[in-house]
Amino acid sequence: MKALAHDFWYGKPHQERRLGDLYIDKTGLYKHREWRGFPDTMYYFYNIWLYNYAHMVMDVVRYGGLINFAKGVWRYRWVGQTYLPVLHWFDRGMEGMRGEGLKASAWHYRGMVNATIFQFQRMFSSDANLRGGKRNYRWHHNVAHNETVWGGVFYPWHGKLTNVPMEMIPYFVTCHVNSHTVLNYIDAVQSIGLPGDPCPMCQAEAGLFVLDDMPDYAPIVVTSNEACDASVATSILQDWFLDKPLFAMPQPMQFDDPLLKKHCRDEIEQCWKFVEEQTGIPFDWNSLVKCIESQNELMKFEWEKWDVAAKTNYYPVNGVAQALYRIYQSQFGDLPVWHEVDGHVRKILNKCVKKKINSFPETRHRVLAWSCAPLYYSNWCTWAYNCWGLNTVMNMDSLMFNMTIRTDSYDHCLDDMAQYHMWAPMRRMAVGGLHHIFECWKYMEEFNCDMVMMYDQLQCKGMQGVHGLFEDEFRDRNIHAIWMPHALPDSRTVSRMEIRQIINDYMTTVMHEEALDPTLLEFDDSMTW
Repeated sequence: MKALAHDFWYGKPHQERRLGDLYIDKTGLYKHREWRGFPDTMYYFYNIWLYNYAHMVMDVVRYGGLINFAKGVWRYRWVGQTYLPVLHWFDRGMEGMRGEGLKASAWHYRGMVNATIFQFQRMFSSDANLRGGKRNYRWHHNVAHNETVWGGVFYPWHGKLTNVPMEMIPYFVTCHVNSHTVLNYIDAVQSIGLPGDPCPMCQAEAGLFVLDDMPDYAPIVVTSNEACDASVATSILQDWFLDKPLFAMPQPMQFDDPLLKKHCRDEIEQCWKFVEEQTGIPFDWNSLVKCIESQNELMKFEWEKWDVAAKTNYYPVNGVAQALYRIYQSQFGDLPVWHEVDGHVRKILNKCVKKKINSFPETRHRVLAWSCAPLYYSNWCTWAYNCWGLNTVMNMDSLMFNMTIRTDSYDHCLDDMAQYHMWAPMRRMAVGGLHHIFECWKYMEEFNCDMVMMYDQLQCKGMQGVHGLFEDEFRDRNIHAIWMPHALPDSRTVSRMEIRQIINDYMTTVMHEEALDPTLLEFDDSMTW
């Protein structure tokens, strides 16, 4: 009775949880929800599950209304495919978590959901496809751009124009929530003759246009070449299908060259001129400064979080929440919800440090995740901690925009914006030159990591070219590194089950360790979201 009472209030100890027994075969869904102990189960139900479902409805209403949402769901397949399983996405990302770590990670998810609804509702409330070709006021006051074009470029028009990335929701967010959403887009673009070997990210983004699954919500478009030649092909296809005024703002392939930074500065200024000419709304320096300084506050708090993660065991955010939130926030740009989330997380972080609360007490290895992650299995690090005690402390994508931007003068601001633009996702540390790729060793030391999870994107020609160099460095430095093959959004090339088996094999044959929860070693989730 004493043990039952303990388990009722606190939940079972880690080694007795048997989380794998909760799954319905092949689906990855739960037979019943995990009992986390009375306080955490109630917190999850009221402050995560119920709270987020209520706010999802509230966000839909305030950002565009139920009618626009219903029309969007009927017209675009990616909406319904991801809106309904959102809380299953929460379940996967926070499986097994307790206490302050559960709370802090959940707040990061809340921020991403709010920003997602804001973006697709802005699309739908402006969409000419949903209005018989008619273009309303909002349509004329939007800017469409590639998801890899930093949203901060459009800060000078904050409050007058709304920038919405074209692919961030239909592609990037959706395949995290539901791994099946982008597969038909990949098949569609290959059906018109595109070879199957370019990056599947670029294939999926182009396939959205092939299947006419992209809202018509803006009069102008800004594109980029990030991160490779395949994305250039995507932009060409987008240009054909959109048939709108388009400005291409490429990012240089080289780094640390003053001439290249000058070129990048010129590109940003030309983009500003393009927006002014096309919309008739002038550049506003004061608006730019205000938004930049607000974004800098987000970066300063991120450094505080990293400092706690690097120097203590009291960091309360798990690997998947940390990675997704950071890349989403830093790439999209400033939003009120990021500050709201940071306010909640700051209180939790301070509490953990003050009271020395370890949210990941079963940590055996501190892991640095490097290169580009499998979008269809971002929650692998939750599984890896529960099964093996592998705690993903930091992710490469989180570190790419590691800077604040000066606002003391136009020249300094533009100089730093050019640097920020060049440090785009995948550009800086994936295809940006050996100096930045090998920053891996620096960050391993900084975050006290003893293991690297090396993402091996099978269709990324840039990273495939340095595979052998990394192998040599790992041997010379005596670093434990697990290579995780994947195809970014395409779960058919390497399945989640195969990824788990690779980690299992390494941990048993190389590390000679036993699983913390053997029920998680082998299960079939081939049909899961």
